[in-house]
Amino acid sequence: MSTKIQFRRKVIVAVLLCVAIGGAVVRHYAVPGSTTRDIGTLLMVLWVPIIGNVIAWLISKRPRRAPPPAAVAPPSFDTLGAFAPHVLAELTFRKPALPSQDIPIAPGEYRCALVIDKEGFSARWVVPPGDALERGKPAALEIEFLSPAIAQPKFPQGAAFRVLIGHSFIADGRILQLRPALP
Repeated sequence: MSTKIQFRRKVIVAVLLCVAIGGAVVRHYAVPGSTTRDIGTLLMVLWVPIIGNVIAWLISKRPRRAPPPAAVAPPSFDTLGAFAPHVLAELTFRKPALPSQDIPIAPGEYRCALVIDKEGFSARWVVPPGDALERGKPAALEIEFLSPAIAQPKFPQGAAFRVLIGHSFIADGRILQLRPALP
């Protein structure tokens, strides 16, 4: 069952194909160098934009192989379980461009990337229930790395970093204290 738009597309393709065939017939029987032959050629050329769409449609109908199964699933905070902090950091959340978005950071878990130079490391922190963090004021928060063995050597005490969520840097921070590794 096709939608109204798909039906219209099919009609347009059929009409342009008929126009192109008509143009080929006109061109075939017209005198070389005449205006009629040129019009036939023009009618045939109207079909060219549709050819790419037809080829794309044929490629989409080709059966595809299933992607190979992943040998090892990438690490995820969902598989880590309880929050286990690796560092204590001071974060200063940036003020948003719009005053209407200047609201405190609500309680909950936040996932981000901590960026030093051009390297980013997956991390998360928790704003405790009943607490809210004001933008523009420094706040001390415990942070957990997704891969602490890789990230912790890059974050010595006093290291400055930026906090990236999505495509935006939302905070600046520095490491206050390293937490001992849990067994």
